[in-house]
Amino acid sequence: MIIGTGIDLVDIPRFERTVARTPRLMQRLFAPSEQALRLPSLAARYAAKEALIKALGGSDGVHWTEIEIASEPSGRPYFVLSGSTAAAVAERGITTLHLSLTHDAGLASAYVVAESRESAAAPAGGSAPAGAGAGSVDAPSERPSPLADAHLSGGADPAGGPRQDRAGEERA
Repeated sequence: MIIGTGIDLVDIPRFERTVARTPRLMQRLFAPSEQALRLPSLAARYAAKEALIKALGGSDGVHWTEIEIASEPSGRPYFVLSGSTAAAVAERGITTLHLSLTHDAGLASAYVVAESRESAAAPAGGSAPAGAGAGSVDAPSERPSPLADAHLSGGADPAGGPRQDRAGEERA
Protein backbone atom coordinates (compact mmCIF):
# COMPACT_ATOMS: atom_id res chain seq x y z
CA MET A 1 0.00 0.00 0.00
CA ILE A 2 1.35 3.43 -0.89
CA ILE A 3 1.90 5.56 2.21
CA GLY A 4 3.10 8.67 0.39
CA THR A 5 4.77 10.12 -2.67
CA GLY A 6 7.16 13.01 -3.04
CA ILE A 7 8.76 14.88 -5.90
CA ASP A 8 11.25 17.71 -5.96
CA LEU A 9 12.97 19.80 -8.63
CA VAL A 10 16.24 21.71 -8.11
CA ASP A 11 17.71 24.44 -10.32
CA ILE A 12 21.37 23.30 -10.49
CA PRO A 13 22.97 26.74 -11.13
CA ARG A 14 20.99 28.23 -8.23
CA PHE A 15 22.00 25.27 -6.02
CA GLU A 16 25.64 25.79 -7.02
CA ARG A 17 25.49 29.50 -6.12
CA THR A 18 23.92 28.71 -2.76
CA VAL A 19 26.59 26.14 -1.90
CA ALA A 20 29.36 28.55 -2.98
CA ARG A 21 27.85 31.32 -0.83
CA THR A 22 27.35 29.02 2.21
CA PRO A 23 29.98 26.24 2.17
CA ARG A 24 28.78 24.81 5.52
CA LEU A 25 25.67 23.57 3.71
CA MET A 26 27.71 20.64 2.38
CA GLN A 27 28.20 19.29 5.92
CA ARG A 28 24.64 20.12 6.96
CA LEU A 29 22.93 18.51 3.95
CA PHE A 30 25.11 15.61 2.87
CA ALA A 31 26.68 12.53 4.42
CA PRO A 32 30.49 12.44 4.17
CA SER A 33 30.33 9.85 1.38
CA GLU A 34 28.16 12.20 -0.71
CA GLN A 35 30.18 15.40 -0.29
CA ALA A 36 32.81 14.57 -2.94
CA LEU A 37 30.24 14.17 -5.73
CA ARG A 38 29.80 16.63 -8.58
CA LEU A 39 27.22 19.39 -8.10
CA PRO A 40 24.58 17.96 -10.50
CA SER A 41 24.65 14.69 -8.53
CA LEU A 42 24.48 16.59 -5.23
CA ALA A 43 21.52 18.61 -6.51
CA ALA A 44 19.73 15.37 -7.44
CA ARG A 45 20.47 13.95 -3.98
CA TYR A 46 19.17 17.14 -2.35
CA ALA A 47 15.99 16.74 -4.42
CA ALA A 48 15.75 13.10 -3.26
CA LYS A 49 15.97 14.13 0.40
CA GLU A 50 13.27 16.77 -0.11
CA ALA A 51 11.10 14.26 -1.99
CA LEU A 52 11.53 11.75 0.85
CA ILE A 53 10.37 14.33 3.40
CA LYS A 54 7.32 15.02 1.24
CA ALA A 55 6.57 11.29 0.92
CA LEU A 56 6.81 10.99 4.72
CA GLY A 57 4.32 13.82 5.19
CA GLY A 58 6.77 16.02 7.11
CA SER A 59 10.22 16.28 8.58
CA ASP A 60 9.55 15.22 12.20
CA GLY A 61 12.48 13.04 13.29
CA VAL A 62 14.28 13.44 9.96
CA HIS A 63 17.86 14.70 9.75
CA TRP A 64 19.55 15.53 6.44
CA THR A 65 22.82 13.72 7.09
CA GLU A 66 20.96 10.57 8.17
CA ILE A 67 19.57 10.32 4.62
CA GLU A 68 22.25 9.09 2.28
CA ILE A 69 21.68 8.28 -1.36
CA ALA A 70 23.99 5.53 -2.53
CA SER A 71 24.21 3.87 -5.92
CA GLU A 72 24.45 0.28 -7.03
CA PRO A 73 27.24 -0.56 -9.50
CA SER A 74 24.62 -0.20 -12.23
CA GLY A 75 23.98 3.40 -11.13
CA ARG A 76 20.56 2.75 -9.59
CA PRO A 77 20.14 4.95 -6.49
CA TYR A 78 18.78 3.82 -3.14
CA PHE A 79 18.39 5.32 0.33
CA VAL A 80 20.68 4.44 3.22
CA LEU A 81 18.95 5.70 6.36
CA SER A 82 20.30 5.84 9.89
CA GLY A 83 19.49 7.14 13.37
CA SER A 84 16.22 8.90 14.09
CA THR A 85 15.45 9.16 10.37
CA ALA A 86 15.41 5.35 10.02
CA ALA A 87 13.24 5.18 13.14
CA ALA A 88 10.82 7.83 11.78
CA VAL A 89 10.43 5.87 8.54
CA ALA A 90 9.80 2.61 10.45
CA GLU A 91 7.30 4.32 12.81
CA ARG A 92 5.25 5.37 9.80
CA GLY A 93 4.99 1.71 8.77
CA ILE A 94 7.07 2.18 5.63
CA THR A 95 8.79 -0.99 4.46
CA THR A 96 9.94 0.03 0.98
CA LEU A 97 11.17 3.27 -0.55
CA HIS A 98 11.34 3.61 -4.34
CA LEU A 99 13.67 6.31 -5.67
CA SER A 100 14.27 7.75 -9.12
CA LEU A 101 16.76 10.57 -9.85
CA THR A 102 17.64 12.53 -12.95
CA HIS A 103 19.57 15.65 -13.87
CA ASP A 104 19.80 17.38 -17.24
CA ALA A 105 19.64 20.86 -18.78
CA GLY A 106 20.35 22.63 -15.50
CA LEU A 107 17.68 20.83 -13.49
CA ALA A 108 17.79 17.92 -11.05
CA SER A 109 14.71 15.97 -10.05
CA ALA A 110 13.80 13.13 -7.71
CA TYR A 111 10.67 11.07 -7.18
CA VAL A 112 10.00 8.91 -4.12
CA VAL A 113 7.24 6.41 -3.40
CA ALA A 114 6.92 5.14 0.19
CA GLU A 115 4.94 1.98 0.73
CA SER A 116 4.05 -0.49 3.44
CA ARG A 117 3.66 -4.25 3.25
CA GLU A 118 -0.03 -4.01 4.13
CA SER A 119 -2.22 -4.30 1.08
CA ALA A 120 -5.41 -2.36 0.61
CA ALA A 121 -8.69 -4.25 0.66
CA ALA A 122 -9.93 -5.33 -2.76
CA PRO A 123 -12.46 -2.87 -4.17
CA ALA A 124 -16.06 -3.86 -4.79
CA GLY A 125 -16.18 -6.21 -7.73
CA GLY A 126 -13.43 -8.43 -6.38
CA SER A 127 -10.48 -7.11 -8.38
CA ALA A 128 -7.06 -6.99 -6.80
CA PRO A 129 -5.48 -3.73 -5.65
CA ALA A 130 -3.59 -1.75 -8.26
CA GLY A 131 -0.14 -3.14 -8.87
CA ALA A 132 -0.99 -6.66 -7.69
CA GLY A 133 -0.65 -9.67 -9.93
CA ALA A 134 1.74 -11.25 -12.38
CA GLY A 135 3.15 -8.02 -13.82
CA SER A 136 3.74 -6.33 -10.48
CA VAL A 137 7.25 -5.12 -9.68
CA ASP A 138 6.70 -6.57 -6.22
CA ALA A 139 6.22 -10.10 -7.51
CA PRO A 140 8.36 -12.45 -5.37
CA SER A 141 10.24 -13.72 -8.41
CA GLU A 142 11.39 -10.18 -9.20
CA ARG A 143 12.37 -8.76 -5.80
CA PRO A 144 13.55 -10.17 -2.46
CA SER A 145 11.55 -9.77 0.72
CA PRO A 146 11.00 -6.10 1.66
CA LEU A 147 12.94 -6.68 4.89
CA ALA A 148 15.81 -8.59 3.29
CA ASP A 149 19.13 -6.84 2.77
CA ALA A 150 18.11 -3.64 4.58
CA HIS A 151 20.43 -0.70 4.01
CA LEU A 152 20.15 0.83 7.46
CA SER A 153 22.39 1.52 10.38
CA GLY A 154 20.81 2.28 13.73
CA GLY A 155 17.16 2.98 14.38
CA ALA A 156 15.98 -0.28 12.81
CA ASP A 157 13.06 -2.14 14.28
CA PRO A 158 13.49 -5.70 15.64
CA ALA A 159 12.35 -7.14 12.30
CA GLY A 160 15.29 -5.50 10.57
CA GLY A 161 13.78 -2.13 9.70
CA PRO A 162 12.44 -0.95 6.40
CA ARG A 163 14.16 -2.13 3.26
CA GLN A 164 15.35 0.74 1.13
CA ASP A 165 14.47 -0.17 -2.43
CA ARG A 166 16.99 0.48 -5.15
CA ALA A 167 14.43 1.18 -7.87
CA GLY A 168 15.13 4.01 -10.27
CA GLU A 169 18.22 5.30 -11.94
CA GLU A 170 20.37 8.38 -12.11
CA ARG A 171 21.17 9.76 -15.52
CA ALA A 172 24.19 11.88 -16.39
